[in-house]
Order: sequence, then structure tokens, then C-alpha cells
Amino acid sequence: MRIKSVHLYSGDGRRRDLVFHDGLNIITGRSSTGKSALSEIIEYCMGRSTFLVPEGAIQDRVAWYAVIYRFAGEEILVAKPAPRPGLASCSTAMVRRGAVVEAPNPGELVVNDNDEGVVTLLSRLVGIPENVTEVPIDQSRVSFEATIQHTVYYLFQKQDFVTSKTQLFYRQNEDHQPQTIRDTMPIVLGVSGRDKFQIDAQLRAANRELRLNAKLVQQARDTAAGSEAKALSLLSEARGVGILASAEIADSDAISPLRQALSWRPTPVPEDDGRRVSAIEQEIAELRDQRREAEGRIKAAQQFAGQSRGFEAEVSEQQDRLASIKALPRNVETGEWQWPFAEKDLGMASPVANALLSELRSLDRELTAVTGERPVLDSYLAKQIEESAGITSRIAEKEAELAAAIAASEILAQMGSRNNAAARVVGRISLFLEDLVPDEELTRLLNEERRLRRRVAELEERLGADDSETRFQAALNNIAEHMSSYIRELGGEFGEFPARLDLRALTVVIDRPGRPVYMYKSGGGANHLAYHLAAMLAFHRFTSRYNLPIPRFMLIDQPTQVYFPTEASYKSVGGTVDETEQGDVDLETVRRLFALLSRFTIEDATGFQLIVSEHANLRDDWFQAALVEDPWTKPPALVPDDWPDLFNN
Repeated sequence: MRIKSVHLYSGDGRRRDLVFHDGLNIITGRSSTGKSALSEIIEYCMGRSTFLVPEGAIQDRVAWYAVIYRFAGEEILVAKPAPRPGLASCSTAMVRRGAVVEAPNPGELVVNDNDEGVVTLLSRLVGIPENVTEVPIDQSRVSFEATIQHTVYYLFQKQDFVTSKTQLFYRQNEDHQPQTIRDTMPIVLGVSGRDKFQIDAQLRAANRELRLNAKLVQQARDTAAGSEAKALSLLSEARGVGILASAEIADSDAISPLRQALSWRPTPVPEDDGRRVSAIEQEIAELRDQRREAEGRIKAAQQFAGQSRGFEAEVSEQQDRLASIKALPRNVETGEWQWPFAEKDLGMASPVANALLSELRSLDRELTAVTGERPVLDSYLAKQIEESAGITSRIAEKEAELAAAIAASEILAQMGSRNNAAARVVGRISLFLEDLVPDEELTRLLNEERRLRRRVAELEERLGADDSETRFQAALNNIAEHMSSYIRELGGEFGEFPARLDLRALTVVIDRPGRPVYMYKSGGGANHLAYHLAAMLAFHRFTSRYNLPIPRFMLIDQPTQVYFPTEASYKSVGGTVDETEQGDVDLETVRRLFALLSRFTIEDATGFQLIVSEHANLRDDWFQAALVEDPWTKPPALVPDDWPDLFNN
């Protein structure tokens, strides 16, 4: 996997093309012309969603970024739009494949994929096998799959750490990345691949099955140990709630009756209509109201009858007082009482006689009326008394009916409680019988345990026979073999001693006799640059020679900065030969660095692609042939000045 070209698109439909070739590629020019942004653009188009392109003209004027990657027999275009305003990431992409792919016109840019698809495609094409990182069982971190994104540690030597004494690999200073580098390096070096992954996965599965089977065996044994006492206890409970008859059952045959108990069904319970009791109580209340009304009428009639009898007695008494009047003669013609001294009889009229006779006549009439009403009153009173007695009888009947309804409700409640109790016992019996493991099942579990133990032992033997750890150490030794020679060529200190990679500390170690020298304990930017480049060149020399799944390119940003006395003197070299030759720099040291890089791509790792961004420029023909474009003097630069600002349109 190499880089064929990088393309930028403006908001108004213009395109900027930057074409690379195999071998050494040099981009030189002044500061702030976009040289250092190339690595961010390439990483962005390798499926990284985070947008790290620096603020400024590039972010303000570029609408789309695209990179064409070249593989054996195929080319892949990955284009991504700039994140929308206010966002720091973008995961959408356009992917185009073909034997030969050209940069699309601005109008052809359209999203058809995402970063996940880009990572999957590039990982497969670069040759990363199906894998998973190895994590010891006693550690909490999670295994994951190594992808193309885990190769970027070895592809970018950026300006801010190419001369760092504490950071050897790109992104090494980010959280969790050091362990990720350690976990994925064996995979990208081709010594921890699919076979080991499959064996390890099978071993984990077999161990899991073995633990589960051992638990089942222990449960079966524990259940068998207390099953007899538990069965007798459940039998006693079943008899107590009426599930089983109380007939004597032999202790040796406790399981069969328990299995019979599973066929128990609840006794049907009639529906308890609670409204019936309430209705009867309401009827009783209404009857009592009717009885009170009847008793009121009886009392009123009796009071009226008593008053009538008193009136009759008074009339009779007054009649008796006037009884003497009965001695007076009656008129023969009219039948009326007559005063013996009446005027007609005596020849004279008397008022006293008239008054006495009128009073007697009135008493007769009233006595006749009272005496005539008594039968009606007696009949009415008898009727009311009879009605009251009937109501009392109906009340007694309803009270008996109410008592029966209440008793029925209590019986229904008792039946429901008994069914519930029986159901709970049946549930415990069912659980007991489910957990009860027959002897033949225990035998089967023991046989399965022996089979799984043999399977685990076989997989452990196969995994133990795997020599990936030995091969990984051999790969590191091969890388270390060339590190010391590169350090010497670059003028690094301690180049006469063997150098190696220390994966625990992720640094370069010089095995000086007596006391090893770690990179972070060495001094001088030139030494740190030498150690960085020596480690990365040796790494890519090994991976290229053995065709390992690592892209065949590396970007190095401004390596010669360490050869200038100050940063200002370095930046004053604006990419021209004259400025470089007139600058305060040891030209031979700069030339030796680029000569080593050129030779590396021709001899050590033929066809390997090195892309170097620089301020220095050498007159040598081979150096000039490596220039990608004329020096960037702004303008021209990575982004033309006449491109419109995206945010002003």
C-alpha cells in the first residue's frame, strides 16, 4: 500500500493535485505552506473520523480531501468531506475502486461509504489477517481486532516528536495507546494471526464448557445427598394440604408419589358474588323501614281509638246526668222529648225547655257517630298489626338468608386458601424433581467432564506448541540487527553498541556494556532523531522484506531541524538551494541524512515510499529528482491563495 496522490477540492469546484512516486519524495518550502498538514490529511482518509488538519487556510478553503492508494493490481480512492461547521469529526466517505483510479471531478464527489467501511477495506487489502489481540485472563482490558488504524504508529514521524526523547511511536503519548501498540505489534509483524486466534478461542470455549459441566456435576451430587430427607418432607406437606391421601407410603418409594402429586389440579371454587350479601342487607334494611312505618300507623290508630273511648265515656256520663229527662214524656206525634211545662202544654213557651231538649238531641247524634266509627277503626288497626307481623316474618327469613350467604363466602375463601397452599407445595415438588438428577444423568455428566478435560489438554498442547512468542522475539532481533548501523550513519551517539526496541517502555535501548542507555536518558536532538529514524527504518526494512501487512510508506516531517543552531535559522531557509547553502548548517550532515533515506528506498527496502517535508534544499541531482514540486514559497502552496473561504459563501 503506497500513496499515488493527494487531492484537495475547493468550495467553488476547483481541485489541487499532489502526485507522489515510489522511493524518496521531498516537499520543501517556507513555513506555514501546508507541508505538515499532509500527514493529517492522509490519516483522515485512512478512516480516522477525528479531524486534525490545522486551523487556517486549509480548513477555511478546502471542502473535500481525497487520497488515492495504490495496491498490487488495484487502486483505491478515499475521499472525505470536511466536517460541518462546529464539528471536529466526520465519518462519511466516498470510496472508488479500480485497476487505475483517477481523481474525480468536483461534481462527482458523493458520499457512498463511511469510516468503518474504509478501515475494513484497507485492512483487508493491506493483508491484515483475521485476528484478535491477546489479553491475559487476569487483566480487565478487552480484546479487539487490529486494523489498518493500528499501523499508523509506524507511518508518521511528525515534527513535534520526530526528535522527541520520550516518544518513539506516533500517538504514543495518548491514553491507552501504549498498551494498544504492544498488543497489536505481534499481529502486524505477522507472528500472531488467525490460527492462534482460533485455537485460543476454542480453548476459551472449552474451558467455559468444562466449568459449566463441573458446576452441574456438583449440583447433581449435592442434590442426591439430601434428596431422601427432602422427598419425605415434601410428602408430609402434600398430605397436609390434601394433595395426597394419608395412606402410608413406604420411605423407599418417596419419588413416585411426588411425581403423582404433579397431576394435582385445584378444586373448582364457585364464583363468590360478594354483591349478594350486600343486596340481602339492603333488603333487610328496607323491610325494617317498612315495619317501623306500620308500627307508627298502629300506634296512631291505637291513640285515636283511646281518644274515641274517652269521648264516648264522657258523653255517656252526661247522658246519665240527663237521664231524668228520659222521664219526661215524648210527644206522641213526633216522638221527641217534650218539656212538661211546654208553652203549648201549659199554654206558654219556655227557653229552658228548648235548651235542654237541644242538648239531648246533640248528645244522641255524637254518641251515634262515635259508636258507628268503632268497627272501621278496629278493622284498620287489625290490618296494620297483621302487616307488621308479616314484615317481621320476612325480616327473619332474610336474616337467615344473610347468615347462609356469609357462611358460603367463608367456605369459598377457605377453599381458595387451600388451593393456594396446595399449589405452593406442588411448585416445590416440581422444583425438587427437576433438580433431582437420576443416576444415569450423573454418569453422563461425569463422562462429559472427562471428555472436556481431554479437549482442554489437547488445545493447551497445541497452543503451547505455537512458537509465536519465539517468532515475535526473532522479528524484534532482526529489526535490532540494522538499527545500530543506521544510528552510526546518522551520527548518533553510542552507535558502536547494539541497539534494540524495548516494548515495555516503547523506546530505543543501546546495550552498552555495564549500563544500557535508554533514548529518554540520552541528550541532544540529533541523537533523538537518529534513534527515531534508525528504529523506523529498521522496522520497515524488516516488514518490506518479509511482505508483512504494513503500508509501504512513511511520512517524516522536517527532520533536519536538529542540524540548525536555532529554530529561527531553520525557518529562515525557505526551500531554496541558495538559502540552504547560505544558512548556518552543516550541509554534509543534511546530505548524509537524505542520502541514507534515498538509499533506503532503493536498496534496503526497494520501492518503499518516503515522503519528507523540509525547509532545506540541496543542489544534488538525486535530491532535485526527489522533489514532488517546486519549493512552496506561498504562493504556490498546498492550498492556493485564490480559493474562496468556505464560510463566506
